[in-house]
Amino acid sequence: MKHYSHLLVAALFCLTGMVACQQAPEGEMAYPTAEWNKAGEILMHTPGAELFNGVIHPSAGLFEHYFDVEQAASEHCGYIRMLERNGIRVHTVMGILEKTGLDTLQALAGRVLTYDISAMPDEDEKATELYRRQVLSEMSRGDLIRCILLQPTVKLSRTDNNTGYEAQYIQNPLMNLYFTRDQSITTPRGHIICRMNSSQRAPETDIIEVCYRHLGLEPVLRIEGEGRLEGGDYIPAGNISLIGCGMRTNREGIRQMMDADAFGHDTVVVVCDHKFWQMQMHLDTYFNIIDRDLCTMVRSRLEAQPDQPEYVTCDIYARAVGEKTYQMIAEDAPFVDFLRTRGMQIILIEQEDEMHYANNYLTIAPRHIMAVGGQSEAFQKRLRDAGVTVEWVPLESLIDGYGAAHCMTQVLRRAR
Repeated sequence: MKHYSHLLVAALFCLTGMVACQQAPEGEMAYPTAEWNKAGEILMHTPGAELFNGVIHPSAGLFEHYFDVEQAASEHCGYIRMLERNGIRVHTVMGILEKTGLDTLQALAGRVLTYDISAMPDEDEKATELYRRQVLSEMSRGDLIRCILLQPTVKLSRTDNNTGYEAQYIQNPLMNLYFTRDQSITTPRGHIICRMNSSQRAPETDIIEVCYRHLGLEPVLRIEGEGRLEGGDYIPAGNISLIGCGMRTNREGIRQMMDADAFGHDTVVVVCDHKFWQMQMHLDTYFNIIDRDLCTMVRSRLEAQPDQPEYVTCDIYARAVGEKTYQMIAEDAPFVDFLRTRGMQIILIEQEDEMHYANNYLTIAPRHIMAVGGQSEAFQKRLRDAGVTVEWVPLESLIDGYGAAHCMTQVLRRAR
């Protein structure tokens, strides 16, 4: 392990700006190496009709409270406009699907459109499947996209009336798709398609993979099997990758990342959550980065003691230059100490602001963030005192889905 110690020190110094990192020419955009670098391109999804089923039973939809679907869409469009005013190019899932080849859309829709004939034991399965394929082949682009987002099931039964069929129509809509942070991560190596912790969100990854391919961005890895990985747990930080391990991301998903060299960093810090609480489901719900020497953390994590479930530890992995295999060089290290010994100033977030998603901001440039409006004056002052430019985004409806400004964005390119 001593063989790797000098690598770790160099990488962590680079994180805090104590030594110079190699810089690309000013203005050049590339896969993100650091959360604080200027954002250039972002993938987002403005929610539509697929959101309704989620809000009529928020808990089952993985949401916190009911919220107005049309107001949510309006807020999302406003957020996109604010990003675009900062010179950021925003790609939308709907915009991409509207340009995607019909064959691809038919294949996606074909995976989710189901004809359930279980109530008709004598029904000809082959004929039913041929009929389903015929309908798919005749669908317009708009209806194929609706099918993809709503995931309908037609539960058939026989009748003596009319056409001889009756049906119940069931939908399993992708109401969480607007959290485009989660279905993938973008590392210095490229795009990784995640494997969602919740089965109802699993189809979202197929849509995001289609979006990447349409943009000419071939993913470098797709998490499989028992692996779980969600984008809210990943933060690139200069020379290192921070990856949360807890409620939504597991060790197997992280192992697959390491084995495939998908992090693109020689040092990987696994940030271990021991609480498993929905409000703090991902790393970005209780910790976030504003600049190479500035971050935020919620009070319950910052002040937690080792015997409390809120206490955050980290395992540090490193590899020598030119080697593929990572070795653990530190285990169960206190995460707060790790940050402070690297020169990171930590801005405290009180519980009141935490519950209003104060920590779930998007850093679009060094000390420049997009954050949920309505935070306390005390928190606003802490940011001003640290020299942070904040654009307060009205997201009062959207945050009731258990996410905010960071969760709704997948940054594809940043300056280096």
